Amino acid sequence: MTTSETMEQKPLWLLIEEKILELDAQDVEAENLEATIQRMAADLDGTGYNVSRLGGNLLELRWAVSDMRSVGRPLLKDLNEALGALTLEDMTAAYTATTKLLDDLVATWPKIKRSHRRPDVIKMVEKARLDLMVAKAKTMSGDEGIRYLIAEKVKEKNIISALEITEEKLAQVKEMIKQELAERKRVQNLLEKVADKSDEEKVKFLIENNVSQELIFDMAQVGQDAIDAAQKAMEEELKEKQRLAEEEAARKKAEAEGPALEDIPGDKMLEYIESIREILEFSDQEKEIRVMCEQSSIPKALVDITVSEPEKLDELEKNAQG
Repeated sequence: MTTSETMEQKPLWLLIEEKILELDAQDVEAENLEATIQRMAADLDGTGYNVSRLGGNLLELRWAVSDMRSVGRPLLKDLNEALGALTLEDMTAAYTATTKLLDDLVATWPKIKRSHRRPDVIKMVEKARLDLMVAKAKTMSGDEGIRYLIAEKVKEKNIISALEITEEKLAQVKEMIKQELAERKRVQNLLEKVADKSDEEKVKFLIENNVSQELIFDMAQVGQDAIDAAQKAMEEELKEKQRLAEEEAARKKAEAEGPALEDIPGDKMLEYIESIREILEFSDQEKEIRVMCEQSSIPKALVDITVSEPEKLDELEKNAQG
């Protein structure tokens, strides 16, 4: 009945219906009917099916033409219209959609429910669903269409051909999805750590762990008020940290610079001046003087005088001696 090649092609009943769909009204008038059937049989022989010389196949062709004449229109016309009326929601499950479609057609076309035809109709339903999904994907902006078809588990080769993209582009989008899923898993783990906390505390914890606001809305299921409150609290904490840091920096700076001139006791002033005079014997370069003075823990106020008004050291020394 078939060759190894025809095993992969359309089933004979569907090929017959496609041929019937091409006929004109005059082709099936009584005086032209036999010639039409013989011509169709010869055409079908070219598909790999032996129709003109195999009684069973030729009989199937005659029955199909007879059914069309009895109903007054081709089966494939009704089948295509029924497929075209299906929505994506109707075709969520191909098996269920096929059952409903066949139930709607069986009153007019009893043979459509034959068991060997059902798998073929399921394939037609799946093809119709794919066409609708591709059409929907093409209306989406950016990479959303690619993402949509991936989520619907459309075969990669179909996505590439339907959306006219490269394998590299598909791989890029898949990698992005992989990273996004990994991020969602990370956020879920973070949420488990603060499951018993208030919304504000959850949001604060997530922000501190570099979670995007979009994911916070989506996964933490909190309102904008919780996000605003957490951000305000964090801003206040940041200001306080900055204030404390500035105070600490000022303290360290003051500590490093040492006391003001008026706060240096007389005996310490004499010690510092003696050290300065020794340093001045080694160098008269400001940078070197400052480095050596710093190493000797000499107050900055006294160092500044040393490099700008060295003659004032005598006055300071005299005042320190009383």
